[in-house]
Amino acid sequence: MEDVTPQEGQRRVQAGALLVDVREQNEYDEVRAHGAQLLPLSEFEARHSELPRDRELVMICRSGARSARAGEFLKAQGYTQVVNLAGGTMAWVNDGLPHTQGQTEQG
Repeated sequence: MEDVTPQEGQRRVQAGALLVDVREQNEYDEVRAHGAQLLPLSEFEARHSELPRDRELVMICRSGARSARAGEFLKAQGYTQVVNLAGGTMAWVNDGLPHTQGQTEQG
């Protein structure tokens, strides 16, 4: 599983990749990277087929561990364009990239 920096992840999303947040709803509601689509790890195996196979997927969680597991699962299911965002949402926010806290957009 390839790890990408928050800046590289944002660049890929701006180029058309889908940012997939695998945290749970309460974590997502607190703070999330701008544009992230929620697919909680607790529902991931049942719902992963909702994700496109013809678009790059940038996986993100809080710190990078859960998203790496989700990405490896996708690769095992035949997805080929999957990367993990190193450091997760914490790194994204710390790098000052666009994010939403509660209902307020930042950055």
